[in-house]
Amino acid sequence: SSNPRADKVQMCRSAPEQAVNPLFLVDINSALPLRLPPAAIPMDLRVDQHHHQQQLSMSPSAAREQQLQQELLSLKQKQQIQRQHLIAEFQRQHEQLNRQHEAQLQEHVKHQQELLALKHQQELLEHQRKMEKHRLEQELEKHQREQKLLLLKNKERGQESAVASTEVKMRLQEFVLNKKKALAQRSLNHGGLPNDPRYWYGEPTGTRQHQSHPEETEEELREHQALSPQDGGFPCGFAIKQEPPDPQENQEEDMQQELLFRQQAILLEQQRIHQLRNYQASMEAAGLSITFPGHRPLSRAQSSPASASSFPISVPPPEPPTKPRFTTGLVYDSLMQKHQCMCGNTHTHPEHAGRVQSIWSRLQETGLRGQCECIRGRKATLEELQTVHSEAHVLLYGTNPLRQKLDCSVTPMLVRLPCGGVGVDSDTIWNEVHSSTAVRLAVGSVVELVFKVATGELKNGFAVVRPPGHHAEESTPMGFCYFNSVAIAARLLQQRLNVCKILIVDWDVHHGNGTQQAFYDDPNVLYLSLHRYDDGNFFPGSGAPDEVGSGPGVGFNVNMAFTGGLDPPMGDAEYLAAFRSVVMPIANEFSPDVVLVSSGFDAVEGHPPPLGGYTLTSKCFGYLTRQLMTLAEGRVVLALEGGHDLMAICDASEACVSALLGNQLDPLPQTLLEQRPNQNAVCSIEKVIETHSKYWRSMQRDSPRLGLSVLEAQRGDSDEAETVSAMASLSVANKQSRSEEEPMEEEAPL
Repeated sequence: SSNPRADKVQMCRSAPEQAVNPLFLVDINSALPLRLPPAAIPMDLRVDQHHHQQQLSMSPSAAREQQLQQELLSLKQKQQIQRQHLIAEFQRQHEQLNRQHEAQLQEHVKHQQELLALKHQQELLEHQRKMEKHRLEQELEKHQREQKLLLLKNKERGQESAVASTEVKMRLQEFVLNKKKALAQRSLNHGGLPNDPRYWYGEPTGTRQHQSHPEETEEELREHQALSPQDGGFPCGFAIKQEPPDPQENQEEDMQQELLFRQQAILLEQQRIHQLRNYQASMEAAGLSITFPGHRPLSRAQSSPASASSFPISVPPPEPPTKPRFTTGLVYDSLMQKHQCMCGNTHTHPEHAGRVQSIWSRLQETGLRGQCECIRGRKATLEELQTVHSEAHVLLYGTNPLRQKLDCSVTPMLVRLPCGGVGVDSDTIWNEVHSSTAVRLAVGSVVELVFKVATGELKNGFAVVRPPGHHAEESTPMGFCYFNSVAIAARLLQQRLNVCKILIVDWDVHHGNGTQQAFYDDPNVLYLSLHRYDDGNFFPGSGAPDEVGSGPGVGFNVNMAFTGGLDPPMGDAEYLAAFRSVVMPIANEFSPDVVLVSSGFDAVEGHPPPLGGYTLTSKCFGYLTRQLMTLAEGRVVLALEGGHDLMAICDASEACVSALLGNQLDPLPQTLLEQRPNQNAVCSIEKVIETHSKYWRSMQRDSPRLGLSVLEAQRGDSDEAETVSAMASLSVANKQSRSEEEPMEEEAPL
């Protein structure tokens, strides 16, 4: 039993605790009946306390989770709003950049227009200056002529003549005396002088009075008249006065006649000299050398008038135009060098004017240019360009946009390059003044050379042209290319010369996507490309082995696509193996009439990986060219495509031209002849053979020799030839033995 007072005191002391936590301060003695067992009381309380604690522990976590969800939702809303602000800001900046870009392009075009207008104005001023200079020269010449005539009119009788000096008169007197003696001697010998100089100045009777020369007497004139025309005398129509005139009476008349006579002599002499100079200039322009005699025959006076037809001129007969030699043709034009970026920095742009200039200089230095026939290039017409490209593409890039031939809506989209110039993309530059002329000149030069080879005027040819063309598609310029020169030449061969089969070999390290597109469904054009592919990871990404053509052209598009990257890079052994196993077998089976080569040299060693990365030598391209010359009776034309290392492209061009001329090629090193192609190349070749074995019989044979070297393959070919000849001899011997063992049956007698 407890003290009630003590209990009350204890309850008062615990009152603050109950106010703080009333759930846990319970008076057990007063709350429970006294008759219940005390052991049950704490058990029930512990259960209720655990339940309440669980509720209290769960409530803060749920509230915390709800709070976190609300904060996350708020963050998402803020992020969404911030994202919308960023998108709006990006669109605003993009529109601002577009407006700035358009303004820059318009400013650039305006600047180019001003430059052209200034250039045109300068040309007009230069032309006007030349015309003014020519007019002043004519006026000066006229004034000098008038001054001379005035001096002749005003000079005194005894003064020395400006036309016929005293020395000339003395020489003329001596000439007349010698002539008289010669005429007398010829008259005795009955000789005639049909070309006597006195005939040059004779006039019929009645035209004018005979004008006596001051150094010739009347008796000499009568002696001349007594001679027959064949003996050097005057013709019968000449009238000579019977009596000599009185010098005192006719002095004034003689002076007037002499003045008129000398005026006519001066004018006719000047006219004759002018005509002869013009004729000589025209003949020299035509390539004919004209030589005039140093002195014309003298007559009575040096100032006597004469017609230009009186003098014999040694003019050789016009030669017919020389026929070009039947040899290798070369075509090149320096105007193609003007296609360059406005920045003028050739180090920034791999495709620059120095490429063709270096090749042309190398061919000249080595003497190969002199062994070839150089032909003149020309600009391709718009109709020729439209055989492969669309009309809009031809008008955009084949004509000068400043001529306002096009609507502003179809103006080519140009981009500003980092160097400061403009281009159609990040690496294909465009010069608004010169590019259209250069690209058309490149196409026309290739077409001109191809036609001369196809018609038999030339044996083969090499076109030193730029910009390249095999990347240009129907309506898209790319990869330094605007118009596909080789494709246009092939199409024109089909249309104008009815050439049935054309082989296009493209050994540029990049795939010729434009050429493939042009003839993808054409069975009369076999396109065969050797290029770096790397599963589509190398520019331009096309040219897979399974791209074989479409429709009737299935099987006539062969892509020798090398895969495997640069570990190791492809070289001479790999390309020779591809030619031996794929290119030449299919080409021989196709049997082309003309072979065109898109001859890019960027697979030659010296090009960095983005532009090539392979390690071929220039000698290898000479041997590849020599193999192609066994096709189409040697009608092979190479057109320059890619290649940007100057030393590499010069060496390769020299090797190819030497091969086309039939010169002795430098031998390949022994290590190369014994080298086997790498495994990546073998796998690539096997894939091409597997793909095209259904289209070409030459690809259906087993190819266990793909991994052999050049020498091993040659030994295999010789062994195979010996085996075939041995089998043929055995079959012949077997037939002969059978013929001896089985005699022919005798015919029954009639």
